Amino acid sequence: MDSKYASIGREKPKITNDLTVKRLKLCVNNANTKKDKEQTNNGAASNNKLENNFSKENTEDLKEARKSLPVYLVRARIIEEIKKHDTMILIGETGSGKTTQIPQLIHEHRLEGKSCVAVTQPRRVAAITLALRVAAEMNTDIGSIVGYSVRFEDVTSPRTKVKYLTDGMLLREAVSDPLLKKYSVIVLDEAHERTVNTDVLFGIVKLAQKERNGQKQNPLKVIVMSATMDVDSFRKYYDNCPVIYLEGRTYPVTIYHSKIKHEDYQYAAICTIFQLHTTTPANEDFLVFLTGQEEIETVMTNIKQIAKETVGPQIRVCPLYAGLPAAKQLLVWKKTPPGMRKIVLATNIAEASVTIPEIRYVIDTGVVKERTWCTRTGAERLSVVPCSQAASWQRAGRAGRTAPGASYRLYTATDFKCRRQHNLPEIVRCPLTSTVLMLIATGLDPATFPLIDTPPKDSIHAALLLLKELGAVDNESNPKLTVLGKKLTAFPIDPKYAKILLCAPEYGCLEEALSLVAVMSSENVFHTPLHKREEALKVKQKFISPLGDHITLLNVYKAFCKAPLKKQWCRENYLNHKNLSYAYDVRQQLLLVCQRLNLAVTSCGNATDQLLKCLLSGLFTNCAWSRAGGRYVTSAGAAASLHPSSVLHGRPANPALVYTELLHTQRSFLINVSVVQPQWLQQVAPEYARRCRSNR
Repeated sequence: MDSKYASIGREKPKITNDLTVKRLKLCVNNANTKKDKEQTNNGAASNNKLENNFSKENTEDLKEARKSLPVYLVRARIIEEIKKHDTMILIGETGSGKTTQIPQLIHEHRLEGKSCVAVTQPRRVAAITLALRVAAEMNTDIGSIVGYSVRFEDVTSPRTKVKYLTDGMLLREAVSDPLLKKYSVIVLDEAHERTVNTDVLFGIVKLAQKERNGQKQNPLKVIVMSATMDVDSFRKYYDNCPVIYLEGRTYPVTIYHSKIKHEDYQYAAICTIFQLHTTTPANEDFLVFLTGQEEIETVMTNIKQIAKETVGPQIRVCPLYAGLPAAKQLLVWKKTPPGMRKIVLATNIAEASVTIPEIRYVIDTGVVKERTWCTRTGAERLSVVPCSQAASWQRAGRAGRTAPGASYRLYTATDFKCRRQHNLPEIVRCPLTSTVLMLIATGLDPATFPLIDTPPKDSIHAALLLLKELGAVDNESNPKLTVLGKKLTAFPIDPKYAKILLCAPEYGCLEEALSLVAVMSSENVFHTPLHKREEALKVKQKFISPLGDHITLLNVYKAFCKAPLKKQWCRENYLNHKNLSYAYDVRQQLLLVCQRLNLAVTSCGNATDQLLKCLLSGLFTNCAWSRAGGRYVTSAGAAASLHPSSVLHGRPANPALVYTELLHTQRSFLINVSVVQPQWLQQVAPEYARRCRSNR
């Protein structure tokens, strides 16, 4: 091992890139691990259900579970290292218990003093579930000593000493308190995810620590944690701070690579599934990594058809992706009867966010959907790309959580060696408008802000230009927040959506705008199963508005609010109850912000033109005009078609549209569109209308 890295626990085995070695020990968990952080169900159950599950385990069981974790065995050494260093990187293998135990150890030794320990997470459900788990282990009510803060939900109190929160929430706190004075220890967990918020938070915390420690008042300790990361880059960024390795509980996982390249990875996955299915015991479950809902549903249908004609145990196929209704997500964790095999078809959500017990075989297609953004056209490109080596190891680790397992990679060993070590950080490939607005509000210069990876200058310029057009900043070269800009930062949503709400009183439609923005801030509310597609589309007709997708979404939300038995109503209407419930909660929180800003809450009734003009006031850069052949051209000059999921798809073209998103897969598509009058753009944003005329 490199001498600059320290290791705590058992001696870390040397893992080389020589892929002729098949049997590798990866980080895994023991059979009954509800205890670790990766029980984060990613929205599969409500907070109440989670709290009830944790409370069923008695205190003694929880204590025994803690003692079995690798962290517990070396707790004295960990505390010693935390006391010794202001900043440290902790690489904790999966199953080590780092996320639940280290904040507790800090509190038990009162290292936080009179302040609080913050533990950040990229995902809201992870923050909630972890807080509930730790509260149960500490035998305290959630919101008391242990609490959490996620977008639109703050469950903390003045007594809270250990606080789990999303990266975005800590960023929002930094706007009003750039030095983050309420925290004495900040744990930046899941650092390998490299989301935009995570990367910006690294810089915010680094600057806050430097200033606070320089003043020698209320010094700040920073702990960066992950199961896997680009250690050298992080270590250099944090001024060559110490790196600590923490061992996990290990079961061996055998890695198999394909001998040939597979052009059709879905077909290769199905072949591998049935080769294993006919030769392995029924109680050994499979986890198959695919790229999205459509692929999962296609493969699921094929498996069910082939299983009817194949010998072997009975099969239960369980899909797992972000937009899946909660009840169906729960099936992934439901134990199968004896003699039945579970086959889980999942997106990369299953790499680290969730733990599925009894998985013995991973079938890794080696691909993932990645979003990139074009600054010129404003289009997001959604492409299927090879996953990184780090992601491959994470996927393989799912195979041996309860016993020795195997990972079947549907790509060659040579292909694996040629892949990127780590995923490309979001900050170099995604739009930065919200991030730049947050930095300016915090009093920082986006051009000189310290980041691990510097985003393209075009991305920063495009963000500043949009903020100028929205009226949030006074200029692009030395931007300062305007009065409107300060109001925009009060909303924890996209600045375009915030502008819609701020303009709504002018159009007398804040009641409707709140509902629409809340639904737009949620995931897809429509659930269209592959085997019931025609029936789902038929039911959808009752909500459809000839004016487009936005009014259709508003109709769905209004009907949802009126429904007495909401879950049953959602099932009958092929709607996602979880996402509509989330939109309802979002609306309540947005309403509170509007009331704080003294915005008049009025309704436009059936005057939908007023609502669409209001929508255009925030999305004026998202206009498209019709061209021959049913195609459209955007204000940036990009040609695009209506997405097949749009209610306007297949209807006569309209002279002008406003859209929520421009997505490029194999073709460019306009997502969530509504009909607008061409002259409205001149009324709503005259300067922008003049400038974009040349592109049309």
